[in-house]
Amino acid sequence: MFHLLDLIGTMAFAMSGALTAMHKKLDPFGVFIIAFVTAVGGGTLRDVLIGRTPVGWMQDLQYVYVIILGFGFAILFRKKFDRLRTSLFLFDTIGLGVFTLIGLEKGIMIGLHPVICIALGTMTACFGGVTRDILCTEIPTIFRREIYATICIFGGIVFFALKKLNLNDDVLYLVTSIVIISVRLLAVKFKWYLPAFEHK
Repeated sequence: MFHLLDLIGTMAFAMSGALTAMHKKLDPFGVFIIAFVTAVGGGTLRDVLIGRTPVGWMQDLQYVYVIILGFGFAILFRKKFDRLRTSLFLFDTIGLGVFTLIGLEKGIMIGLHPVICIALGTMTACFGGVTRDILCTEIPTIFRREIYATICIFGGIVFFALKKLNLNDDVLYLVTSIVIISVRLLAVKFKWYLPAFEHK
């Protein structure tokens, strides 16, 4: 389940990056690069911070194949994604939920404190999107009023709360990812925002 979720998140973020790049009218090479860095940016930062080198995608070509597949789907079915913003949002949300879990689990595997694990989960989920937005000359979603990184932190707290109940790992992963995805969907639907600072 853990590995499957990782691949699903990788493809979702690759498609999110590809759709953003196409919206910016980049050429195919530019679209692929944005798809790639969106999919692996957070995991690469996480692996470097915890000293896991070569980083994950360099050790397992499955991730590269999945990114190419996501890139291909985004290109081939771009006309089907007629509501581009909705498609981008959904893929980004799936990646957010799944990659938060991946970061949490990597931290647990090397015995880090839960607070640090949550930080790793948040970076894993958000940094690829930050890189995507910067390369596409957008203000990163994480820095806007939309609730984004906060949801990852909340998901991490839910994860460790449920872990104390000794749930089966597959159930734990599934429930946590569903919580993160559901909260983000609700946040957008009901326009939940963090207050913004205003300079007068």
